[in-house]
Amino acid sequence: MDNRTIYALSTVFGKSGVAVVRISGADALRAVEMLSDIDVAKIKPRYAYYAKLHGLDGTPLDRALLLYFKAPHTFNGEDIVEFQVHGSKAVISSILFNLSQIEDFRLAEPGEFSKRAFYNSKMDLTEAEGLADLIDAETSQQQKYALRQMDGDLKDLYTGWRQTLVGVLSHLEAYIDFPDEELPEDIICGINNTVLKVKEEIALHIAQNKFGERLKDGFRVAIIGEPNAGKSSLLNVLANRKAAIVSDIPGTTRDAVDAYIDLNGYPVVFTDTAGLRKTEEKIEKIGVEIAKNKAFEADLIIALVDGTKPDFSSLDFIAKDKDKDKIIYVINKEDKLTQEQCSDYRKQGFLIISAKDKTGIEKLIKVITDNIAERFTANSSALITRQRYREILSDVLQNLNLFDLSSPIELCAEDIRLAARSIGKITGAVEVEEILDNIFGSFCIGK
Repeated sequence: MDNRTIYALSTVFGKSGVAVVRISGADALRAVEMLSDIDVAKIKPRYAYYAKLHGLDGTPLDRALLLYFKAPHTFNGEDIVEFQVHGSKAVISSILFNLSQIEDFRLAEPGEFSKRAFYNSKMDLTEAEGLADLIDAETSQQQKYALRQMDGDLKDLYTGWRQTLVGVLSHLEAYIDFPDEELPEDIICGINNTVLKVKEEIALHIAQNKFGERLKDGFRVAIIGEPNAGKSSLLNVLANRKAAIVSDIPGTTRDAVDAYIDLNGYPVVFTDTAGLRKTEEKIEKIGVEIAKNKAFEADLIIALVDGTKPDFSSLDFIAKDKDKDKIIYVINKEDKLTQEQCSDYRKQGFLIISAKDKTGIEKLIKVITDNIAERFTANSSALITRQRYREILSDVLQNLNLFDLSSPIELCAEDIRLAARSIGKITGAVEVEEILDNIFGSFCIGK
């Protein structure tokens, strides 16, 4: 790793009240010495100093607050200096330029401050990725789970599994050196029970139906139904904007239209789809197939029916046991129904709305939110937030499934060793240089 002192703008480049320039490395205080009027010998860690900043040639640059954080008690374990300057492009550019002229100083790469924190054992890879998720968080639930990951929820879970497997491996390796000795029955029973318990926990963890990934990318809700059932109108009401074209002409929607919405803290992607009907029109036919695929892929389905002329036949393709728990049947056009009709629909368990008058929408939103919240609550212990976690844990499970104490003990040990090593790839407990750039490359420059 390049240990030169690095610097970067940690706030957005542009006009703002305050901008923060961060400097990290063994020579971080040299920036204070060369660009300010502060006596470095008198500076104390974690104190704020008012400073007059100047260029290397003495040109005045700004009036700023200066803070110094001393290693190893810092975010990334290195000396860190922060210049809190006025957020003008001219000020920021001049400070960054002068820092670039200091010997052995260089601009930080994306995520390099956090990458150094990982190398200095200030965080593991799951905590680093939790930090990235927090930076990207757009809803309160994304924020909540990102903070939990930063606090070590996943780290503790995965480290616990790895340590358990390492303990099993130590027992096995102890007997490899004594090939004539047979494993005692109590040891065999204990090892089998331990491996079985880890297998069950990992399998349950993997079987979360990608709730963690959904929290990052959005919980998918498909709106399906016949032409003119009001699907586009409902999408526009939910999105509170004109996300889809609304027309009385059947077949207006040909492709799927997505709208990303913060629904009570949960990120939700609502998809308006083409009307479901038999058609020979080539483009519309493709749209109908896309609609069906969106329904199968969705986490929830809003099956929307025109209450004035109810016809459920177009929805038969989703009426299967595996889909029934994710279907919400909704009757639209309440504004055109009689009270008696509405009463009959309610007795049958349907939600009734009017996308035109925006009635019943709050109740529909509550049903959707409660459904999502229930699923996340049931899987809230520690969510898989990255596809790479899922892939690695699948490999771990495969190794543990091969484990069999009736096989030669060397092979048994190898299965456990490979499983433990794979878990280490998630947290960074083993050499994982090949994935570091992918992880930290997604960070912004000043982080």
